[in-house]
Amino acid sequence: MKTTGRELLAVGRIEKAFGIKGEVIVDPMTDSPDRFRTLKRIYIGAVDADVRESAIERSSAEPRGVRVKLKGIETRTQAEHIVGFLLFIDETNRIRLPKGRYFVHQLIGFTVVDQSGRVVGTLKEVMKLPAQDVYVIDRKGREIMLPAVKEFVTDIDVGAGTMTVKLIEGMLEEE
Repeated sequence: MKTTGRELLAVGRIEKAFGIKGEVIVDPMTDSPDRFRTLKRIYIGAVDADVRESAIERSSAEPRGVRVKLKGIETRTQAEHIVGFLLFIDETNRIRLPKGRYFVHQLIGFTVVDQSGRVVGTLKEVMKLPAQDVYVIDRKGREIMLPAVKEFVTDIDVGAGTMTVKLIEGMLEEE
């Protein structure tokens, strides 16, 4: 998402108000919830087109989510008004991923092809499951689920927007 010339990345969703002093519980949309401890500024909004910059006064990672206190949100009532809003960071606060790792938003919409070059479908979603992520591929309105592991995903070409996969026999019904 771009706003005021910056590309923003969602890192959390405000789930509920906490206490009476304007704190909120955030469901982190990141593999590193501890990153909220080092963030000083964040963008907040209900939709992409309606974000505003805010300062983080304090935060702590807890079992139920990340507890955050935003500047200007001083009461429970004010906190309740932002439940459901997303928290975004800009490119300067992004973590750098090691080679071969990607942000989910980079992969959504990729054309998925098998090893022979035949189009399987379009990557629609990445499900976060306990054992591993699962890629949900849209194939003409039908969903195909593929484990996001090296045994099945043989290549990702970000420049071309393609993902090459090894399919299990019988995974694609003849159409």
